[in-house]
Amino acid sequence: MNHAITMQAPAKVNLALSVGAPCPHTGMHPICSWMVTVDLHDTLELRRLDPGTLSRYAVLWADDAPRPTDVDWSIRNDLAVRAHLALEQHVGRALPVQVTLRKRIPVGSGLGGGSANAAAMLHGCNSLFELGLDTPALAQLAAALGSDVPFMVHGGSATVAGLGDEITVHDDLPELHLVLVLPDARCATADVYRRFDDLTADPAVLPERVLAVQGATHEPFNDLAPAAFAAAPVIDHLARAIEGLVHRPVHVSGSGSSLFLTCDTAIEACAMATTVAEQFNVPTRALTPTRAPGAEECCSS
Repeated sequence: MNHAITMQAPAKVNLALSVGAPCPHTGMHPICSWMVTVDLHDTLELRRLDPGTLSRYAVLWADDAPRPTDVDWSIRNDLAVRAHLALEQHVGRALPVQVTLRKRIPVGSGLGGGSANAAAMLHGCNSLFELGLDTPALAQLAAALGSDVPFMVHGGSATVAGLGDEITVHDDLPELHLVLVLPDARCATADVYRRFDDLTADPAVLPERVLAVQGATHEPFNDLAPAAFAAAPVIDHLARAIEGLVHRPVHVSGSGSSLFLTCDTAIEACAMATTVAEQFNVPTRALTPTRAPGAEECCSS
């Protein structure tokens, strides 16, 4: 039996995001989105403790984190911790662990860091305690934690619809080379959606637009981009400045604040990431899609 396991928790990028009007009963916005997990990741270290021992949690920034900020949230509200508690409730017994979460995905960046951590926790504890839950079962459990968590449980590339609960996983990863730009800004998801409601007349979910992007006939798009720019004007100014330098569109992931560009090759992405970082003194990363690791892909001992 394994006593420790290390999980990678990859970020996600919304390559296309169509958003509809909020449901009058719940206030939630239906979406259709093409999401991919990418090779910027947090690391979740889990060690199994003796029965009867209280679980212990630590949240730290990794030494190579591109944009560390204060850990200013209660540990009980951390999505990874909530995922652990939800899994304990689901199986009806304690799963005592020592958890060290080393973050690299910036907070409030639209990259799904908290959701990635929750998904990694579900996979990691499932393996560590030999619970035998398959991915669909973990994704169903994840739905109560947040709308992005079920996709993060699957990882890779998928079309995500509804309230994040309708997931069509793609067999193959897209051949994409991205430049991720991480401004010194945070976007609160609730604030961005409020601004979206104020700015957008008659919003509707348009799956055909998402499918068109997947067919490489259109550039990425994000219905939340104007609201994110309104919530954090600094990212609007930076996006326009980058576009003026590199002469290609700059896109927003999720509800912001991260920006990204698409490139034709890995070499081009690395060169552009360096150019943007030097010109604007902002952290950048050249990224490609990756699959979210299952427990068998992680280091254990």
